[in-house]
Amino acid sequence: MEKVQWGVLGAATIAVEQVIPAMLKSKYCNVLAIASRNKVKAQKTAEKFGISKCYEGYQELLNDADIEAVYIPLPNHLHVEWAIKALKAGKHVLVEKPAGMNAKEVLGLQDEAQKNPGLKVMEAFMYKFHPQWVKAKELIDSGEIGTLKTIQSSFSFFDDDATSITNRKSFGGGSLMDIGCYSISISRLLFGEEPKSVMASIEYHPEYEVDILASGILEFEQGNATFFCATQLDYTQQAQIFGTKGSIRFEIPFNPPNDRPSKMWLTKDEVITEIEFEICDQYTLQADAFSLAILEDKATPVPLDDAIDNLTVIGKLHESHRLGSRVTI
Repeated sequence: MEKVQWGVLGAATIAVEQVIPAMLKSKYCNVLAIASRNKVKAQKTAEKFGISKCYEGYQELLNDADIEAVYIPLPNHLHVEWAIKALKAGKHVLVEKPAGMNAKEVLGLQDEAQKNPGLKVMEAFMYKFHPQWVKAKELIDSGEIGTLKTIQSSFSFFDDDATSITNRKSFGGGSLMDIGCYSISISRLLFGEEPKSVMASIEYHPEYEVDILASGILEFEQGNATFFCATQLDYTQQAQIFGTKGSIRFEIPFNPPNDRPSKMWLTKDEVITEIEFEICDQYTLQADAFSLAILEDKATPVPLDDAIDNLTVIGKLHESHRLGSRVTI
């Protein structure tokens, strides 16, 4: 079976703990190389996963003619810079979410991608590939819960480490960029359109200057979505979807386990139906879907426009808080 030859730019936690192990299980991926600014770190990661090549420096990996595609798990402020360099080196690009620091920056990446029509670029928003979200979208689109009217979701954890990337403004830190982006993305996905307007209340850290608690309302043509995200609250994640004839609730919406079945519950006519999904790894499904698009030379499963639109909403939420009022999009 033909496989795409992958290189990984950086030994970030998400790469080491989630994405590389997932890619090693995939049908269409071979992780051929890893690069890090720290050669020892690159070597240790390569040894841990049996990766045959390791490089000190990202450009060295991009210069490797055997590499066909790269995964970029670098801090947010480096995403677009290295994605563009990868395209110029002739590599397909899977860039971790959010794809850039803001919508304007990712528009620049899109412009570069259009100059290289033979290369694929996609934002790595892994939840989109999990069967539970595919099923939820199918239930909504088929009218199983009537007309979708509102979505309630939240995602939070506690991190007050001053050295954490999450708490570094220049790196693109903050709760909205890190985890609030999920609530925004699922709302846009399920309503199947962009919000008309947004409202937000945001708390910024007095020293780090990043948002540590954000509450938002997204208004769509037929309903709304409300959410909160936080990086200095107790851990939680939840998502509930309400229609005129039913509702959907997830056990673990955004990072469901890859070692046991995932569950969600459909409530309709006061009857609760449990829907269980086979064990799977959403990172593996994402890697396979993107790799298959490369091998078959088809459009990516999710266009880069989606990353731009999600970042547009994040920007508007910050604007809403600054103005103290609803902001149209």
